[in-house]
Order: sequence, then structure tokens, then C-alpha cells
Amino acid sequence: MAGATTFAFRAMDGGGVATAGEIEAESKAQVGEQLRQRGLIVLDVSEKSEPFKIEQLWQTWKGIDMRELSIFSRQFATLVASGMPMLRSLHTLEEQTQDERIKAAIGGIRADVEAGSSLEQAMERHPEVFDRLYRAMVRSGEQSGQLEDALDRIAYQVEKSDSLRRQVKSAMMYPALIFGFAMVVLIAIVAFVIPTFVGIFEEIGEENPGEKAALPLPTQICVAASDLITGYWFILFPAVIVAFVVFFRWKRTEGGKNVWDRFILRLPMKVGDVIQKVALARWSRTFAGAVSAGVPMLQAIKLTGETSGNIVLERAMEDMYASVKRGGSLAGPIQRDEIFPPMVGHMVAVGEETGQLEHMLSKIADFYEAEVDAKVKALTSLIEPIMIVFVGGIVGFIVIAMYLPIFSLYDKIR
Repeated sequence: MAGATTFAFRAMDGGGVATAGEIEAESKAQVGEQLRQRGLIVLDVSEKSEPFKIEQLWQTWKGIDMRELSIFSRQFATLVASGMPMLRSLHTLEEQTQDERIKAAIGGIRADVEAGSSLEQAMERHPEVFDRLYRAMVRSGEQSGQLEDALDRIAYQVEKSDSLRRQVKSAMMYPALIFGFAMVVLIAIVAFVIPTFVGIFEEIGEENPGEKAALPLPTQICVAASDLITGYWFILFPAVIVAFVVFFRWKRTEGGKNVWDRFILRLPMKVGDVIQKVALARWSRTFAGAVSAGVPMLQAIKLTGETSGNIVLERAMEDMYASVKRGGSLAGPIQRDEIFPPMVGHMVAVGEETGQLEHMLSKIADFYEAEVDAKVKALTSLIEPIMIVFVGGIVGFIVIAMYLPIFSLYDKIR
């Protein structure tokens, strides 16, 4: 639960039997409300202070394991379809789920459902695991009496989203490793190799006054960079970390998100094109899932925009929301917005006219997922040689810069 705190409580049931335990909530009042829903009389509630654990920081940073979430959804659907009672299904899933955050959320859901909450209401208390789209699809399934179908659709949705994310991540892994290794090598050269040459140049300068001042410009640049890193590393490295923190915080602001999301869509070398296709694949898959689950159209549009991950798409969905609310079409705003290729607008229009919007959105998602696969492979094959040439050029520049004074001295001696 975002912003949730662990509280320790003591309570008593109607028969006078005392009980104690822990519960996650945003306030003591919420704890009391949850306990009363379970039919308990609250005796004491206190905030539990827990020692800081590095594992908690790691879990927060890496986020929810989407594969575990899809497995949970698929297994939950199977158990519900088999006729197993809800509480028993949740208990079974809680025992076998590997992800600690999902496990804790399932435990909380089980307790809330046992207290009389609906499944969607119980999930609402764990927004860090179950986003608004997930909960909306569950609510539609509960209301229609087809929860197992809704959970199956959710599992399919999560699997597709996770597959797309892993596809891009795995394709970029090798170039990222090359770049990271190259940076380590370059820092090592600048920090340890260049100072060795500087010592040689100083000896030359002592033996031949005026030679140090006559160092070639490339050599002076490398020596200055080495002096900067070795002399001020205790300032540079914290400054880099602070810069990253400031950047990521800025990117989360409304203005920063607006600037950044538009900027990355215009990146050269087809990078922006790939980012656009990834966003469209996620958008169409999410929209199709919401429509197929029976989520009301206006709510589906709103949720799809909020979970799109790109503010340009979010603004486009706001225009669509306004259009549909006025009685207009879905396709109109799509055809007017430049982030959507013409094909998307035409397919959505056909889907509206034929009553097969879900099918058309799924086809759009399939198309762009295949496009992402092809584009990412092409981009990777393009980035790798560029990085090799770039890093090789820098290393070559450093090597030449370090040997230029030696060659110059050799020419003078000869």
C-alpha cells in the first residue's frame, strides 16, 4: 500500500476472546475501521517501528515482478473457475506466491474479503500491486459474475505487457553492457594510465625545460581530464549522483514529464520511432483488455490514458474522453493526433462501425508488438557498431595524445 504503515493492534471479539496482530493501513483510524469490519472491538493500536532493511529498498526500487503477477492472476482464475471458495483460493495463492510484496498484498486482501469487502475494494488498498486498470477489470468481472474470465484477461494483459518490456530490455542489455564496460575502461585509463604518462612528461620537462609547456593540445586535454578526475573525484561522483536524482525527480513532475515524453519521441536514429511503437503497442493492448473486460467506455478511455506511460498518449486519451462524452467517436481524436499513425485511426473507425473494437485494438497491438520486435533488432544492430566506433575513437584519441609528446621528442633528438 502506497504510504502505508504497519500498526500493531490488540482487539477482542464478541465472545471476549483477545487477539493481537499487525495490519497495514494509512492511519490508526483506518486500522480501527478494518478491525470493526471484522467484528472486533479495538483495545489498542500503535504504530510499529521496524528497522531499516536493505531488502526493502531493493524491493521498492525493482518494483513488482510482473511475471509473478500474471501467474497469480492466471492461477486465481483457475481456482475460481474450479469452484474453490474465494478465501481458500486466496490462502492457497498466498502460500505459493514467491514475490514478497504480492504475497503480503494477497494476505491483506484475504483479511479484507473475510471482513466483508469485495475483491476490488480489497485490492484498492494495495495500489502498488494492483493498478487502477487491474481493479477496474476485476470490478467488471465481479459485477457480471464472470470473475474468472476477467482474471484470465488480466493475466493475458499482464503477460503481453511483461513480454514487451522484457523484449526491449533484453535487446538493449548487450549494448548497455558494452557501454558500461567501456566507461569503466575509460575511467581506468584516465585515472591510472594517464598519470603514469604525466610522470614521464614531467621528467622530460625537467631534463628539457620548456617541453612540458609545449605539450600538444590533445595531450593537454587528456592530462587536464585526468587531473580533474583524480583530483576532484570526491566532488564529481557525488555531483553525478545528485544530477541523476534531480533529473529523475524532475522527470516525475508534470512539466518534466511533458517535456521528456515529447523529447524521447523525437530522438534520432529511429530511437524515437521504437519508443512510439512500444507506447502504441502498450496503449492498444491495454485499451483492448479494458474493453473486453466490460469496463465502461469512458472509464476504459480514462484508465488507458492514465496507464499509458506517456503523457502524449495520455493527452490524446483526454481528447478522446471529451469527444466520447460529447457523443462523438473514438476515431476522430485519434485521426487528428500526430502520435497515432493513420492506420490506427482507420482500424479504430472500422472497429467502431462494425462493433468489433476489441478485435481491432488487439490487431493493432499484435501489429505493433511485431513491429517493436523487428525495430528493436534493427536498432540494436545499428547501435552496436556505432558504440564500438565511438569508444574505439576515444581510446584511440587518448593513445595518440599520450604518445604525441614522445614522438615529438624523438624527432628533436634525431
